[in-house]
Amino acid sequence: MKVLGILGSHRRDGVTAKLLDAVLKGVDPAHETATIYLEDYEFKPDTYESKDEVLDQLEAKLLESDVWVIAAPTYWRNLSGKMKDFFDCMRQRLVRFDRKGETHPDRFKNKHYLSITDCYTGTFENWVTGVTDQSLRTIDQVMSAAGVIKINEIVMTNSWGVQELPAGKQAECLKRGKQINSIQKKDDSTLKRYIQLFFMVAVMALAAMGIQVGLGLMPKTNFWLSYSSFVVIFFVLLACILHFATYVKHKRK
Repeated sequence: MKVLGILGSHRRDGVTAKLLDAVLKGVDPAHETATIYLEDYEFKPDTYESKDEVLDQLEAKLLESDVWVIAAPTYWRNLSGKMKDFFDCMRQRLVRFDRKGETHPDRFKNKHYLSITDCYTGTFENWVTGVTDQSLRTIDQVMSAAGVIKINEIVMTNSWGVQELPAGKQAECLKRGKQINSIQKKDDSTLKRYIQLFFMVAVMALAAMGIQVGLGLMPKTNFWLSYSSFVVIFFVLLACILHFATYVKHKRK
C-alpha cells in the first residue's frame, strides 16, 4: 500500500506540515509513503487544445497511491488557496462528466483519504462557530464526487506561533496514521452499514410506537405484529431510496 501526503500550505515546515508528518510517521514502515508540496508545482487547468503537463505528473502520483493525506490550513474560514486551486484544476480529472454535466466517480473510486486542517482560532470558538468546517466540507465534497472514501479528519486550533505540536495532538496524528494501516482497499462495509441502519430504524420505531400506545393512539392488540411489519416496510423503502441516491444515480453510464 502507498500513502501520499498532499501539503497545501505556504510553508513547507509550518504547523500543517508537522501535522502531516506526524500522521505519516504512524504509518507502518512496510507501506510506502511520499509527500508532494503543492507550492513546488506551477499548474493550470487543462484546455480543449492540450493537457497541463504538471497536472499529468500530479495525477500519476494520485493514481499510484492507495491513501491520500490531504493537509491544508484554514484561511478566512475556508481552505487555503493553493489546495483549492489544485482541486479546481484537477476537476476534469478527478471525476467523469456525463452529457448533462453531472459528475461521476471514475479512476480514483475506492481510494481512501484523511483530511487535516488547522487555524489560529481557539478550540471553543471553532467548536461554536465552525471556523474550520468549510475547509473540511470542501475536501469532503471533492473526494465524495471522486468516489474516494473518508478515513477520518484532524483539526488543530490555537496554531498561532506554534513551533512544535502539543503532545496530545502528536498522539492523535500517530493514532490516525496507524488507522491507515488497517483500511481495506475497497469499501466492503456496505452490508455492515445496512445492518446498523436496520437496528437504528427498529429502535426508533419501537420508541415511536411505544409512545403512541402510551397515548392511546394505537391499540395494544397485535402490537408486535404492527411493529415488525412497520419496521420491515419502512426499512425496505428507506434502503431503496439510499441505494438509488448513492449507487444508481452515480453509476457509470
